[in-house]
Amino acid sequence: MESNFDAMVQERAVLVGLNADCFTKAQTATDETLEELEALLETAGGFCTGKVLQNRHTPDAHSFIGEGKALEVKMLVEATASTMVIFDNELSAGHIRALEEIFGVTVLDRSALILDIFAQRAKTKEGRLQVELAQYQYLLPRLSGMGKSLSRQGGGIGTRGPGETKLESDRRHIRERITRLQHELEQVRQVRSVARERRMKNSVPVVAIVGYTNAGKSTLLNQLTGAGIPANNRLFDTLDTTSRQLTVSDNLDVILSDTVGFIAKLPHHLVDAFRATLEELEYADLLLHVIDSSDPEREEHIEVVDKLIAKLSKPGTKVLRCYNKADLVESTDIPIGEDVVRISARHGYGMDALLQAIEKALGHSRHHVVLTLPYSQGGLVDTLHKNAQVKSVEYTGEGIVVETILDPILYGRMKEYIAKEC
Repeated sequence: MESNFDAMVQERAVLVGLNADCFTKAQTATDETLEELEALLETAGGFCTGKVLQNRHTPDAHSFIGEGKALEVKMLVEATASTMVIFDNELSAGHIRALEEIFGVTVLDRSALILDIFAQRAKTKEGRLQVELAQYQYLLPRLSGMGKSLSRQGGGIGTRGPGETKLESDRRHIRERITRLQHELEQVRQVRSVARERRMKNSVPVVAIVGYTNAGKSTLLNQLTGAGIPANNRLFDTLDTTSRQLTVSDNLDVILSDTVGFIAKLPHHLVDAFRATLEELEYADLLLHVIDSSDPEREEHIEVVDKLIAKLSKPGTKVLRCYNKADLVESTDIPIGEDVVRISARHGYGMDALLQAIEKALGHSRHHVVLTLPYSQGGLVDTLHKNAQVKSVEYTGEGIVVETILDPILYGRMKEYIAKEC
Protein backbone atom coordinates (compact mmCIF):
# COMPACT_ATOMS: atom_id res chain seq x y z
CA MET A 1 0.00 0.00 0.00
CA GLU A 2 2.88 2.35 -0.69
CA SER A 3 1.78 5.75 -1.87
CA ASN A 4 3.14 6.89 -5.23
CA PHE A 5 0.95 9.98 -5.27
CA ASP A 6 3.94 12.32 -5.21
CA ALA A 7 4.75 11.24 -8.74
CA MET A 8 1.20 11.94 -9.94
CA VAL A 9 -0.53 15.08 -11.10
CA GLN A 10 -2.22 16.79 -8.15
CA GLU A 11 -5.89 15.86 -7.87
CA ARG A 12 -8.32 18.77 -8.20
CA ALA A 13 -11.57 18.19 -6.32
CA VAL A 14 -14.91 19.89 -5.85
CA LEU A 15 -16.17 19.33 -2.30
CA VAL A 16 -19.90 18.77 -1.79
CA GLY A 17 -21.98 18.40 1.35
CA LEU A 18 -25.65 17.73 2.03
CA ASN A 19 -27.35 19.26 5.06
CA ALA A 20 -30.61 17.31 5.37
CA ASP A 21 -33.29 17.80 8.00
CA CYS A 22 -33.55 14.03 8.50
CA PHE A 23 -29.81 13.60 9.19
CA THR A 24 -28.27 13.31 12.62
CA LYS A 25 -25.54 15.78 13.55
CA ALA A 26 -22.91 13.16 12.71
CA GLN A 27 -24.40 12.54 9.25
CA THR A 28 -24.97 16.10 8.06
CA ALA A 29 -22.59 18.54 6.40
CA THR A 30 -21.97 22.14 7.44
CA ASP A 31 -19.63 24.95 6.40
CA GLU A 32 -17.31 23.87 9.23
CA THR A 33 -17.23 20.19 8.24
CA LEU A 34 -16.56 21.19 4.62
CA GLU A 35 -13.58 23.22 5.83
CA GLU A 36 -12.32 20.14 7.64
CA LEU A 37 -12.89 18.10 4.49
CA GLU A 38 -10.72 20.60 2.62
CA ALA A 39 -7.96 20.12 5.23
CA LEU A 40 -8.28 16.35 4.77
CA LEU A 41 -8.01 16.76 0.99
CA GLU A 42 -4.85 18.86 1.38
CA THR A 43 -3.44 16.24 3.74
CA ALA A 44 -4.04 13.61 1.04
CA GLY A 45 -2.18 15.79 -1.46
CA GLY A 46 -5.15 17.24 -3.36
CA PHE A 47 -6.41 20.75 -4.10
CA CYS A 48 -9.90 22.12 -3.51
CA THR A 49 -11.38 23.87 -6.57
CA GLY A 50 -14.73 24.74 -5.00
CA LYS A 51 -17.26 23.88 -2.29
CA VAL A 52 -21.00 23.31 -2.57
CA LEU A 53 -23.35 22.93 0.41
CA GLN A 54 -26.90 21.79 -0.41
CA ASN A 55 -29.87 22.03 1.98
CA ARG A 56 -32.74 19.57 1.57
CA HIS A 57 -35.35 17.88 3.71
CA THR A 58 -34.15 14.44 2.60
CA PRO A 59 -31.48 13.04 0.24
CA ASP A 60 -32.57 12.52 -3.35
CA ALA A 61 -33.04 8.82 -4.08
CA HIS A 62 -31.04 9.03 -7.29
CA SER A 63 -28.58 11.93 -7.16
CA PHE A 64 -28.38 12.45 -3.38
CA ILE A 65 -28.26 16.28 -3.66
CA GLY A 66 -31.02 16.65 -6.28
CA GLU A 67 -30.80 16.71 -10.07
CA GLY A 68 -30.58 20.51 -10.37
CA LYS A 69 -27.80 20.86 -7.82
CA ALA A 70 -25.97 17.88 -9.35
CA LEU A 71 -25.93 19.67 -12.72
CA GLU A 72 -24.54 22.80 -10.98
CA VAL A 73 -21.74 20.68 -9.53
CA LYS A 74 -21.09 19.16 -12.98
CA MET A 75 -20.67 22.66 -14.48
CA LEU A 76 -18.31 23.61 -11.63
CA VAL A 77 -16.27 20.46 -12.25
CA GLU A 78 -15.95 21.32 -15.93
CA ALA A 79 -15.20 25.02 -15.33
CA THR A 80 -12.41 24.24 -12.86
CA ALA A 81 -10.98 21.23 -14.72
CA SER A 82 -11.52 19.13 -11.61
CA THR A 83 -10.65 15.45 -11.59
CA MET A 84 -13.00 14.30 -8.83
CA VAL A 85 -15.88 15.21 -6.52
CA ILE A 86 -15.65 14.39 -2.81
CA PHE A 87 -18.75 14.32 -0.61
CA ASP A 88 -18.69 15.22 3.07
CA ASN A 89 -21.43 12.63 3.66
CA GLU A 90 -21.24 8.85 3.42
CA LEU A 91 -22.56 7.63 0.08
CA SER A 92 -24.17 4.34 -0.92
CA ALA A 93 -22.96 2.32 -3.91
CA GLY A 94 -26.01 3.45 -5.89
CA HIS A 95 -25.37 7.11 -5.22
CA ILE A 96 -21.69 6.78 -6.18
CA ARG A 97 -22.62 5.14 -9.48
CA ALA A 98 -25.34 7.69 -10.31
CA LEU A 99 -23.19 10.71 -9.41
CA GLU A 100 -20.21 9.48 -11.44
CA GLU A 101 -22.52 9.14 -14.46
CA ILE A 102 -23.71 12.74 -13.96
CA PHE A 103 -20.32 14.35 -13.23
CA GLY A 104 -18.15 12.26 -15.54
CA VAL A 105 -15.39 12.09 -12.89
CA THR A 106 -14.57 9.96 -9.88
CA VAL A 107 -16.79 10.39 -6.81
CA LEU A 108 -15.51 9.65 -3.30
CA ASP A 109 -17.05 10.23 0.10
CA ARG A 110 -15.46 11.40 3.36
CA SER A 111 -14.74 7.85 4.53
CA ALA A 112 -12.86 7.00 1.32
CA LEU A 113 -10.75 10.15 1.66
CA ILE A 114 -9.86 9.34 5.28
CA LEU A 115 -8.96 5.79 4.25
CA ASP A 116 -6.66 7.19 1.58
CA ILE A 117 -4.84 9.31 4.15
CA PHE A 118 -4.56 6.31 6.46
CA ALA A 119 -3.06 4.30 3.59
CA GLN A 120 -0.39 6.98 3.15
CA ARG A 121 0.38 7.31 6.85
CA ALA A 122 0.52 3.69 8.06
CA LYS A 123 4.18 2.68 8.48
CA THR A 124 4.23 -0.42 10.68
CA LYS A 125 2.96 -3.86 9.74
CA GLU A 126 0.16 -3.47 12.29
CA GLY A 127 -0.90 -0.11 10.87
CA ARG A 128 -0.94 -1.48 7.33
CA LEU A 129 -3.05 -4.47 8.41
CA GLN A 130 -5.53 -2.17 10.07
CA VAL A 131 -5.80 0.11 7.04
CA GLU A 132 -6.24 -2.78 4.62
CA LEU A 133 -8.96 -4.30 6.80
CA ALA A 134 -10.80 -0.97 6.98
CA GLN A 135 -10.52 -0.52 3.20
CA TYR A 136 -12.01 -3.93 2.47
CA GLN A 137 -14.80 -3.40 5.01
CA TYR A 138 -15.59 -0.08 3.34
CA LEU A 139 -15.43 -1.42 -0.21
CA LEU A 140 -17.29 -4.72 0.19
CA PRO A 141 -20.83 -3.26 0.30
CA ARG A 142 -19.95 -0.73 -2.43
CA LEU A 143 -18.44 -3.01 -5.09
CA SER A 144 -21.40 -2.64 -7.45
CA GLY A 145 -21.20 1.15 -7.37
CA MET A 146 -17.48 1.79 -7.58
CA GLY A 147 -17.02 1.34 -11.33
CA LYS A 148 -15.08 4.50 -12.21
CA SER A 149 -13.12 4.46 -8.95
CA LEU A 150 -12.00 0.86 -9.46
CA SER A 151 -10.97 1.49 -13.05
CA ARG A 152 -8.46 4.17 -12.00
CA GLN A 153 -4.85 3.05 -11.94
CA GLY A 154 -1.94 4.50 -10.01
CA GLY A 155 -1.56 6.45 -6.81
CA GLY A 156 -4.25 9.11 -7.06
CA ILE A 157 -6.53 9.86 -4.14
CA GLY A 158 -8.85 6.95 -3.45
CA THR A 159 -6.76 4.33 -5.28
CA ARG A 160 -4.24 3.38 -2.62
CA GLY A 161 -4.61 0.02 -0.94
CA PRO A 162 -6.19 -3.10 -2.44
CA GLY A 163 -5.55 -3.11 -6.18
CA GLU A 164 -8.03 -3.29 -9.03
CA THR A 165 -7.64 -7.01 -9.65
CA LYS A 166 -8.34 -7.85 -6.00
CA LEU A 167 -11.41 -5.64 -5.86
CA GLU A 168 -12.85 -7.13 -9.04
CA SER A 169 -12.68 -10.63 -7.62
CA ASP A 170 -15.74 -12.13 -6.02
CA ARG A 171 -17.13 -11.12 -2.65
CA ARG A 172 -16.25 -14.48 -1.14
CA HIS A 173 -12.55 -13.85 -1.81
CA ILE A 174 -12.78 -10.43 -0.13
CA ARG A 175 -14.63 -11.83 2.87
CA GLU A 176 -11.93 -14.49 3.23
CA ARG A 177 -9.29 -11.76 3.11
CA ILE A 178 -11.16 -9.81 5.80
CA THR A 179 -11.22 -12.92 7.97
CA ARG A 180 -7.46 -13.44 7.52
CA LEU A 181 -6.73 -9.80 8.36
CA GLN A 182 -8.90 -10.01 11.47
CA HIS A 183 -6.98 -13.13 12.52
CA GLU A 184 -3.61 -11.40 12.01
CA LEU A 185 -4.79 -8.39 14.02
CA GLU A 186 -5.97 -10.71 16.77
CA GLN A 187 -2.39 -12.02 16.96
CA VAL A 188 -1.22 -8.41 17.28
CA ARG A 189 -3.65 -7.95 20.17
CA GLN A 190 -2.24 -11.05 21.87
CA VAL A 191 1.31 -9.68 21.60
CA ARG A 192 0.09 -6.39 23.06
CA SER A 193 -1.66 -8.30 25.82
CA VAL A 194 1.57 -10.06 26.83
CA ALA A 195 3.44 -6.75 26.91
CA ARG A 196 0.60 -5.19 28.90
CA GLU A 197 0.65 -8.01 31.46
CA ARG A 198 4.39 -7.52 31.87
CA ARG A 199 3.85 -3.80 32.54
CA MET A 200 1.11 -4.59 35.05
CA LYS A 201 3.38 -7.04 36.85
CA ASN A 202 5.95 -4.29 37.11
CA SER A 203 3.25 -2.00 38.47
CA VAL A 204 3.88 0.65 35.80
CA PRO A 205 0.74 2.72 35.15
CA VAL A 206 -0.27 3.43 31.55
CA VAL A 207 -1.10 6.99 30.48
CA ALA A 208 -2.67 7.29 27.01
CA ILE A 209 -2.61 10.55 25.05
CA VAL A 210 -5.86 11.15 23.16
CA GLY A 211 -7.35 14.08 21.32
CA TYR A 212 -8.75 15.49 18.11
CA THR A 213 -6.42 15.07 15.16
CA ASN A 214 -3.71 17.73 14.94
CA ALA A 215 -4.21 18.84 18.57
CA GLY A 216 -0.50 18.34 19.36
CA LYS A 217 -0.37 14.83 20.86
CA SER A 218 2.90 13.76 19.22
CA THR A 219 4.49 17.12 20.08
CA LEU A 220 3.57 16.53 23.73
CA LEU A 221 5.00 12.99 23.71
CA ASN A 222 8.22 14.37 22.20
CA GLN A 223 8.41 17.17 24.77
CA LEU A 224 7.95 14.81 27.71
CA THR A 225 10.04 11.85 26.56
CA GLY A 226 12.25 12.99 23.67
CA ALA A 227 10.63 10.29 21.54
CA GLY A 228 11.65 12.01 18.31
CA ILE A 229 8.34 11.35 16.54
CA PRO A 230 7.76 13.57 13.48
CA ALA A 231 5.19 16.15 14.62
CA ASN A 232 3.79 17.93 11.59
CA ASN A 233 0.88 20.26 11.10
CA ARG A 234 -1.10 17.59 9.26
CA LEU A 235 -4.24 15.64 10.04
CA PHE A 236 -3.71 11.99 11.04
CA ASP A 237 0.06 12.35 11.16
CA THR A 238 0.23 9.58 13.78
CA LEU A 239 -1.38 6.21 13.06
CA ASP A 240 0.98 3.79 14.75
CA THR A 241 0.99 3.80 18.53
CA THR A 242 4.25 4.91 20.12
CA SER A 243 4.94 4.13 23.78
CA ARG A 244 7.72 5.53 25.92
CA GLN A 245 8.60 5.37 29.60
CA LEU A 246 8.26 8.66 31.46
CA THR A 247 9.63 9.44 34.90
CA VAL A 248 6.93 11.61 36.47
CA SER A 249 8.66 11.93 39.84
CA ASP A 250 11.12 10.06 42.06
CA ASN A 251 8.25 7.80 43.09
CA LEU A 252 6.42 7.34 39.81
CA ASP A 253 7.29 6.01 36.35
CA VAL A 254 4.57 5.58 33.71
CA ILE A 255 4.23 4.26 30.17
CA LEU A 256 3.08 7.11 27.94
CA SER A 257 1.27 6.04 24.73
CA ASP A 258 0.35 8.20 21.75
CA THR A 259 -2.81 7.26 19.81
CA VAL A 260 -4.36 8.00 16.42
CA GLY A 261 -6.21 11.32 16.35
CA PHE A 262 -9.97 11.37 16.48
CA ILE A 263 -12.13 13.26 14.02
CA ALA A 264 -15.80 14.10 13.55
CA LYS A 265 -17.67 11.48 11.54
CA LEU A 266 -14.85 8.96 11.93
CA PRO A 267 -16.10 5.90 10.03
CA HIS A 268 -17.13 3.12 12.40
CA HIS A 269 -15.18 0.50 10.43
CA LEU A 270 -12.06 2.59 11.00
CA VAL A 271 -12.67 2.60 14.73
CA ASP A 272 -13.22 -1.17 14.60
CA ALA A 273 -10.10 -1.79 12.47
CA PHE A 274 -7.92 0.36 14.70
CA ARG A 275 -9.18 -1.26 17.89
CA ALA A 276 -5.82 -3.03 18.26
CA THR A 277 -4.28 0.42 18.62
CA LEU A 278 -7.16 2.11 20.38
CA GLU A 279 -7.51 -0.66 22.96
CA GLU A 280 -4.64 1.06 24.77
CA LEU A 281 -7.43 3.35 25.98
CA GLU A 282 -9.28 0.41 27.51
CA TYR A 283 -6.30 -0.51 29.68
CA ALA A 284 -5.05 2.99 30.44
CA ASP A 285 -4.94 4.14 34.05
CA LEU A 286 -5.17 7.79 32.97
CA LEU A 287 -6.09 9.60 29.75
CA LEU A 288 -4.50 12.88 28.72
CA HIS A 289 -7.05 14.62 26.51
CA VAL A 290 -4.98 17.08 24.46
CA ILE A 291 -7.05 20.04 23.25
CA ASP A 292 -6.04 22.71 20.74
CA SER A 293 -6.87 25.86 22.71
CA SER A 294 -6.83 27.98 19.54
CA ASP A 295 -9.22 25.72 17.58
CA PRO A 296 -12.33 27.71 16.57
CA GLU A 297 -14.35 24.48 16.74
CA ARG A 298 -12.81 23.55 20.08
CA GLU A 299 -15.97 22.69 22.01
CA GLU A 300 -17.40 20.56 19.18
CA HIS A 301 -14.12 18.68 18.90
CA ILE A 302 -13.95 18.13 22.66
CA GLU A 303 -17.42 16.58 22.43
CA VAL A 304 -16.29 14.23 19.63
CA VAL A 305 -13.32 13.01 21.68
CA ASP A 306 -15.37 12.68 24.87
CA LYS A 307 -17.86 10.42 23.07
CA LEU A 308 -15.10 8.18 21.72
CA ILE A 309 -13.43 8.06 25.14
CA ALA A 310 -16.74 6.93 26.64
CA LYS A 311 -16.97 4.21 23.98
CA LEU A 312 -13.39 2.95 24.09
CA SER A 313 -12.07 3.41 27.64
CA LYS A 314 -13.00 1.46 30.73
CA PRO A 315 -15.67 3.12 32.92
CA GLY A 316 -14.31 5.43 35.57
CA THR A 317 -10.96 6.09 33.88
CA LYS A 318 -9.76 9.50 34.96
CA VAL A 319 -9.29 12.11 32.22
CA LEU A 320 -6.90 15.04 32.48
CA ARG A 321 -7.68 17.84 30.02
CA CYS A 322 -4.54 19.43 28.60
CA TYR A 323 -5.29 22.71 26.87
CA ASN A 324 -2.39 22.84 24.42
CA LYS A 325 -1.22 25.92 22.48
CA ALA A 326 -2.21 28.01 25.51
CA ASP A 327 0.25 30.66 24.36
CA LEU A 328 -1.98 31.39 21.35
CA VAL A 329 -5.10 32.44 23.31
CA GLU A 330 -6.05 34.69 26.21
CA SER A 331 -5.83 33.00 29.61
CA THR A 332 -9.53 33.73 30.16
CA ASP A 333 -10.35 31.52 27.14
CA ILE A 334 -9.20 28.40 28.98
CA PRO A 335 -11.34 26.97 31.79
CA ILE A 336 -9.97 26.46 35.29
CA GLY A 337 -10.49 23.17 37.09
CA GLU A 338 -8.93 20.41 39.14
CA ASP A 339 -8.44 18.19 36.08
CA VAL A 340 -7.37 20.97 33.71
CA VAL A 341 -3.79 21.92 32.77
CA ARG A 342 -2.66 24.72 30.46
CA ILE A 343 0.35 23.80 28.34
CA SER A 344 2.32 24.59 25.22
CA ALA A 345 3.83 21.31 24.07
CA ARG A 346 5.89 23.06 21.41
CA HIS A 347 7.53 25.52 23.82
CA GLY A 348 7.59 23.31 26.94
CA TYR A 349 5.31 25.58 28.93
CA GLY A 350 3.35 23.93 31.75
CA MET A 351 5.22 20.60 31.74
CA ASP A 352 5.99 20.66 35.47
CA ALA A 353 2.36 21.39 36.26
CA LEU A 354 1.32 18.55 33.96
CA LEU A 355 3.64 16.06 35.66
CA GLN A 356 2.28 17.09 39.07
CA ALA A 357 -1.28 16.69 37.77
CA ILE A 358 -0.47 13.23 36.39
CA GLU A 359 0.92 12.10 39.74
CA LYS A 360 -2.09 13.49 41.58
CA ALA A 361 -4.60 12.05 39.10
CA LEU A 362 -3.14 8.56 39.33
CA GLY A 363 -3.71 8.73 43.07
CA HIS A 364 -0.41 7.02 43.77
CA SER A 365 0.94 8.20 47.06
CA ARG A 366 3.67 5.75 46.12
CA HIS A 367 6.67 5.14 48.33
CA HIS A 368 10.23 4.68 47.08
CA VAL A 369 11.92 2.55 49.74
CA VAL A 370 14.74 0.12 50.46
CA LEU A 371 13.59 -3.04 52.23
CA THR A 372 15.73 -5.52 54.13
CA LEU A 373 13.89 -8.84 54.12
CA PRO A 374 14.96 -11.78 56.28
CA TYR A 375 15.71 -14.90 54.26
CA SER A 376 12.79 -16.59 56.02
CA GLN A 377 10.54 -14.11 54.17
CA GLY A 378 12.13 -14.72 50.77
CA GLY A 379 8.70 -15.36 49.25
CA LEU A 380 7.98 -11.63 49.56
CA VAL A 381 10.47 -10.96 46.74
CA ASP A 382 8.14 -12.76 44.34
CA THR A 383 5.20 -10.75 45.74
CA LEU A 384 7.09 -7.54 45.09
CA HIS A 385 7.96 -8.55 41.51
CA LYS A 386 4.28 -9.24 40.83
CA ASN A 387 2.75 -6.23 42.58
CA ALA A 388 5.36 -3.49 42.80
CA GLN A 389 8.06 -1.80 40.75
CA VAL A 390 11.31 -3.47 41.75
CA LYS A 391 14.46 -1.51 40.94
CA SER A 392 17.09 -3.85 42.38
CA VAL A 393 17.52 -6.98 44.51
CA GLU A 394 20.73 -7.79 46.40
CA TYR A 395 21.40 -10.82 48.60
CA THR A 396 23.59 -9.79 51.56
CA GLY A 397 24.68 -11.16 54.89
CA GLU A 398 22.01 -9.05 56.61
CA GLY A 399 19.17 -10.24 54.38
CA ILE A 400 17.61 -9.56 50.97
CA VAL A 401 17.94 -5.85 50.15
CA VAL A 402 15.22 -4.70 47.73
CA GLU A 403 14.88 -1.21 46.30
CA THR A 404 11.27 -0.83 45.23
CA ILE A 405 8.35 1.52 44.73
CA LEU A 406 5.25 0.50 46.68
CA ASP A 407 1.60 1.47 46.53
CA PRO A 408 -0.07 2.36 49.87
CA ILE A 409 -1.36 -1.19 50.47
CA LEU A 410 2.03 -2.88 49.98
CA TYR A 411 3.72 -0.07 51.88
CA GLY A 412 1.58 -0.92 54.90
CA ARG A 413 2.36 -4.63 54.59
CA MET A 414 6.11 -4.06 54.23
CA LYS A 415 6.49 -1.32 56.83
CA GLU A 416 8.41 -3.45 59.35
CA TYR A 417 11.06 -4.28 56.72
CA ILE A 418 11.70 -0.70 55.54
CA ALA A 419 15.39 0.19 56.02
CA LYS A 420 15.27 3.52 54.23
CA GLU A 421 12.80 5.92 52.56
CA CYS A 422 14.32 7.28 49.37
